[in-house]
Amino acid sequence: MKLTENESLLPIRDASPIWASFTEEERAYVLEHAKVVRFAKNEIIHHAGDESICAWLLLRGKVRIYKEGIGQRQQIIRLLKPHDIFGYRACIAGEPYNSSANAFEDSVAYRVPREAFIHLLRTNGTFCYQVMQTMAKDLAIAEIQTVNLTQKHIRGRLAESLLLLLKNYGFENDGTTLAMLLPREDLANMSNMTTSNAIRTLSQFAQEGLIAINGRRIKILNEKELEHISRLG
Repeated sequence: MKLTENESLLPIRDASPIWASFTEEERAYVLEHAKVVRFAKNEIIHHAGDESICAWLLLRGKVRIYKEGIGQRQQIIRLLKPHDIFGYRACIAGEPYNSSANAFEDSVAYRVPREAFIHLLRTNGTFCYQVMQTMAKDLAIAEIQTVNLTQKHIRGRLAESLLLLLKNYGFENDGTTLAMLLPREDLANMSNMTTSNAIRTLSQFAQEGLIAINGRRIKILNEKELEHISRLG
């Protein structure tokens, strides 16, 4: 994948509102230390247990954050879209990454060294507060996801995952097809179920007219009913 000139020179303050509070001096500091990195589809960005040497800002593409459990089964924790930051919690805590990250598709990200990231947190109160807000939102999402994955039935979990994909990535130009081509195994990993259960439940949703399936493409035909199923659990 080739970067365009605009992507290679895109100021980090323009890539995400969270970086917009910098002074001119701080902007120069960030541009001096941050690097644009390209990742091919399925390329690992970092493993759980790796030293947290940097925080990341996704510029283009899709990234998933996941943990491996018993039998190397993966549990997808977060799905990232452009302008999301990740890897920052471990940097702040001074701990190794506690989860892994890889690219769902060809992706581009800013890599901000841990020392530079911590320096900005310590010297810019507005930036620090914005990062705290992001962390608080991520924590709230993690708490909701814990309840969903442990207390909801299969149908509720899968409906919740489809709605999360819609919230994160939206529709394609037709206004009904999810703008995310997710393998069935990954959809199952998001929903804490086996792949066979995910396939069977998707087929049930299709038979009920809630979705339409064409390979990896999923059309949302009845969003309100999916929300109802998700709420019922």
